Amino acid sequence: MVPFLQPVERPVALSGRVYETLRANIRNGKIAPEQPLQEVQLAAQLGVSRTPVREALARLANEGLVVSDGRSFAVPSLTLTDIDDIYEIRSLIEPEALRQVARQTIDPVVRAPIMEALEASMAAHKAGDNTVFMEANEHFRMAWLSLVPNSRLARVVELYAYHVHHLRSLTLDKAKVRIVVLKGLKRIAAALAAGDGDAAAAAMRDHLAEARNAFIAAVGLNLQTGDNTENSGNT
Repeated sequence: MVPFLQPVERPVALSGRVYETLRANIRNGKIAPEQPLQEVQLAAQLGVSRTPVREALARLANEGLVVSDGRSFAVPSLTLTDIDDIYEIRSLIEPEALRQVARQTIDPVVRAPIMEALEASMAAHKAGDNTVFMEANEHFRMAWLSLVPNSRLARVVELYAYHVHHLRSLTLDKAKVRIVVLKGLKRIAAALAAGDGDAAAAAMRDHLAEARNAFIAAVGLNLQTGDNTENSGNT
């Protein structure tokens, strides 16, 4: 073996880059629910062949972020049952993930990115900047999620958050919703500062319940079902 040779850096697979691009656009709402996602059109728009697009769509479908009708793919419109199922899963896994994080965040240095994101959220709300508020809200999530010691659990948390991520703009553009969001974030941050895993888990559970209510009201599902839930929160 020649001792001075180093491994050659490999470029990120093209299908992976297409996947990340499509996933990001689903997340930020630029790809709307039920908008047809066809291989030929996407390949032309992205300047790639159909193969990486096909592979990326298959990966997104496997994660449940898009569904196929046989001829194309689309981001599914969420029914009340879908939202209930997603939030049932999130309520099972996110409080436990946050409970694990609380073991570390009693250290102010470890906790600093979480607090910075909270302060950014407060500043954005005061300025009435919805876009920056959503970004700060996401930074708060990623700050604590990056501390979850179980990487598999962190990936599952991230996946199911993505299933409703594109609906945030329907709720976070309302000032009264942002106020409730901030209340939830402050409660979570206070529990993390105290290193109280049980309190952090309870705060997240309540925060997710508020988010579910907000989404249901935002998409009008409460009107269809007779549920009088009002907009409240998000995460």
